[in-house]
Amino acid sequence: MVLAGLAVVALAAAGGWWFGSRETAGAVEAAATTTTRTVAASLGTLQKSVSATGTLTPAVQEDVSFAVSGTVTSVTVAEGDTVTEGQTLATVDTLELEATLLSAKSSLAQANASLADAEDEDDGSDASDAKIASAEAQVELAATRVEEATESLADATLVAPVAGLLTTVDLEVGDVVQGSSSSSQSAGEGTSSAPFVIIGTDSWVVETTVDESDVALIATGDQAELTVDGITDTVFGTVAEIGLLSTSTSGVAAYPVTVAVTGAVDDLHDGVSVDVSIVYERRTDVLTIPAAAVRTVDGQTVVTVVDESGTEVETVVTTGETSDSSTEILSGLSEGDTVLITVVTAQAGGSRSDTGTTTEDGGPPAGLDPSQLGGGAGGPGQAGNG
Repeated sequence: MVLAGLAVVALAAAGGWWFGSRETAGAVEAAATTTTRTVAASLGTLQKSVSATGTLTPAVQEDVSFAVSGTVTSVTVAEGDTVTEGQTLATVDTLELEATLLSAKSSLAQANASLADAEDEDDGSDASDAKIASAEAQVELAATRVEEATESLADATLVAPVAGLLTTVDLEVGDVVQGSSSSSQSAGEGTSSAPFVIIGTDSWVVETTVDESDVALIATGDQAELTVDGITDTVFGTVAEIGLLSTSTSGVAAYPVTVAVTGAVDDLHDGVSVDVSIVYERRTDVLTIPAAAVRTVDGQTVVTVVDESGTEVETVVTTGETSDSSTEILSGLSEGDTVLITVVTAQAGGSRSDTGTTTEDGGPPAGLDPSQLGGGAGGPGQAGNG
């Protein structure tokens, strides 16, 4: 009878020494491969930036309302229309406005007549001077009222203050409107109650936030590189505004930052997500090499230089700043020097089963104790209970 748990070693048909192991839950240790390549030291641009994410919005939103009261007589546009600056949007009736203008003109005529009489009756006395001064004031007041009535009559025709896209048209013929001043605001400041809302399509901004630890690094006017969803090329902008009041998320303070898109860019749309890189330092003609080529040996910063004959020489260098994957070289290298980069790649392993090992003489590998192959019943090379 075979004792339970005794490992059985069997000769394979080919005569080689084979053993098996049952599948284990643990992962096989990762193997590592090492490769090398050479890169030439070169002059380039070294920059530092702050990264953030934001949303694209139109730079200006115009809320357009009638400045005069009246009954709407025409609406010449519809929601979704693209309008030009000065284009008529709607009109109100002008009967009352015309009557007001005629009355103002009549008052001005009377004031001018009174002034003329006062000047004709001027006898040089203080009383005459006072009467003339009063008449002049009445003329000035009447003239102002004529100007106001004229402007009101013109305001009966509502025009687009800017070119853009009409996102709201909330007015119909027959509606009665109450006069109010038109206003403009940055997009995203809130829902408008104006009957017409025009979104500018020729200027855009990105609204984002920058953490407290980074906001001190940036300033208005800094260039920004924008990666916009749906657009392959990089879009550029500048920091237009940095807010003074922070908001806090999960205990981290962040400040609002507005980045203005520069240049004419097609296919920009409201609400699109944008990755923002704000460049706060940029230096050109900096000698750089990949950061992976730099090592520390015995407290010294070194790189491996490969000369024209292929000889590798360990060279001490002085480094400056590191940005992304490039390191600035202050001394020790010249432009065109070739440095060696060693890349170690780990190959992830996994659970394995039915693994085998053999040696040239058919015996077990050196250092292997077959008695350690025991395990659960039924596995290869193992005995069951007997």
